[in-house]
Amino acid sequence: MGRINISLRAIIDRPVGYIHNGTVYQLNYGFIEGLFAGDGEEQDVYILSRKVENLVPLSSFEGVLYAIIHRLNDVEDKWGLTTDAEDFTSEEIAKATFFQEQYFTSKIELIN
Repeated sequence: MGRINISLRAIIDRPVGYIHNGTVYQLNYGFIEGLFAGDGEEQDVYILSRKVENLVPLSSFEGVLYAIIHRLNDVEDKWGLTTDAEDFTSEEIAKATFFQEQYFTSKIELIN
């Protein structure tokens, strides 16, 4: 079965290199405007990409849902968006998001 390619637009409010409460963001991080998560806030997303243009601070990103990071000890899940041509393993996603996800118990679900 092929990947579900529904294009989503993320607003980046914590670009790569952003520092929040001592945490340095290792990738671009933002939200899907108008789509609400379990915490009552807009759905948070990590931008997963190896493309050079996506490894610099961004203000927005258009991509597809690739993974859901189910936080087992929190009220919200995080989504991973990427381009429609890239693939990642659960291990690669865990490593890329460790800077923030290390504080939570989670399970990664790949959407493909």
